[in-house]
Amino acid sequence: MCTENKKPTLRGAIGPSRSPFLVGASWALATAVVLSGTTHGTDLQALRRHDCGACHGLTLQGGLGPPLTRETLASRDDAGLIDTILDDHPGTPMPAWAPLLSREQAAQMVRLLLGTETEEARETLALVIERASGSILVIDATIHTVLGRIKGLGDLSHASMEFSRDGRYAFVFGRNGGLTKLDLKTRQIVARVLQSGNSIGGALSRDGRFVAVANYTPGGVRVFETATLASVADIPAISRAGGAPSKVVGLVSAPGARFVFSLFEAGEIWLLDLADPLTPKIQRYQDAGPLPYDAFLTPDGRSYIAGLFGTEAMTLLDLERPGAGARRILDGYRKGESLRPVYKMPHLEGWTVAGTSVLFPAVGAPQVLVADTTAWTLTDRIPVQGQPVFVVSRPDGREAWVNFALPDNDTIQVIDVTTRRVVRTLKVGRGILHMAFAPQGDAVWISSHDDDTIILCDPVTHEKTGTIPALGPSGIFFATLKTDDRGRGP
Repeated sequence: MCTENKKPTLRGAIGPSRSPFLVGASWALATAVVLSGTTHGTDLQALRRHDCGACHGLTLQGGLGPPLTRETLASRDDAGLIDTILDDHPGTPMPAWAPLLSREQAAQMVRLLLGTETEEARETLALVIERASGSILVIDATIHTVLGRIKGLGDLSHASMEFSRDGRYAFVFGRNGGLTKLDLKTRQIVARVLQSGNSIGGALSRDGRFVAVANYTPGGVRVFETATLASVADIPAISRAGGAPSKVVGLVSAPGARFVFSLFEAGEIWLLDLADPLTPKIQRYQDAGPLPYDAFLTPDGRSYIAGLFGTEAMTLLDLERPGAGARRILDGYRKGESLRPVYKMPHLEGWTVAGTSVLFPAVGAPQVLVADTTAWTLTDRIPVQGQPVFVVSRPDGREAWVNFALPDNDTIQVIDVTTRRVVRTLKVGRGILHMAFAPQGDAVWISSHDDDTIILCDPVTHEKTGTIPALGPSGIFFATLKTDDRGRGP
């Protein structure tokens, strides 16, 4: 890394076969490589698009630095351009990057700049759970075109989905205990196991090796290899006090080869470490509180928070200090208000995090609660129309969209996160089960189960912009697929 505190300059000759146009580009490239810790394959494509583009313009037509177009570089010798990236340049701010980039990687960057190496096509897919038909609708999320339907997935009445790190494979967790691996490029089932009688979601380990499933019947957690769905571990959820196995809820993946989950009947939180999958290690927290019904992991991966049904409190486990045990937070958040009937349990994974504040649904009260994440104290209550289910953040964090349980499941309310007030009430369809913002941030996707429709809304104006037919849609998930044939399969 450059240690001299000199003002960057591109003036001056740096040798007959070397391009001064690449000096700034290599400087940006190398800085990004150090920050990301990677230099392989498509990482160079991202560096060229984003990091070189930061100084040389988004389309490399020039900005603070000169243009890096193929026309500008066409008269340069390839070997000289490679040397420009790898060699030292005394008197300039660009260091030698040979210690971090191989010659082949530098050559690949040159080919990308010259346009002689093509980039992999990328496609953003929307995958919609069609619970009534046991299928998944696959949609091009950019042009809103249906690509196909994957059938034969069993009971999807409370299904969820996780994706492999490269985006090619989806792992579907069905209500009937089915765990299904899908190839999103071919839109085919590549592996499937009926691993329990009743399950409630799952998670992939951070390293991508394992997929874990939380089970209601017979309880416990089962872990499988992501490559083959071969069984790795079977963790019965039986408290040290004995008794029947507990239902497992709130299963999340934590940093390291770890999973965290809660035992509903036993009132415990378990931390499962699979660093050595042959000898799984379990750390138990027996004071989690009564009836944990769902859980949330903060975006920094540090705090695991379990909601407690029928109790005006939540439980927090600090994963950076697991030895400190679990502790209660947000005690008395309903302030003694009577508990209303709960026709659909809120989902804590839909919490909205905005700076040091978090917005989440109250249980048994028509409120969205606001807490400070530094001290985990309640700071505000936002009155809403009914029992909130999901509180979903707009990508810029300025608004939160809320849907509701019966009898208000035809309503969505939009909260201004700054003023903490409802600014819009929408009636867009019947039986609203889920909402998700497209990764590009250009649309909100809403599942209207009773209308057999996916509704698209503008996230700024809140107006409806389109509809897509679907069979009893519920969960909506997005994946970015690297593919040369845009995912249309054989």
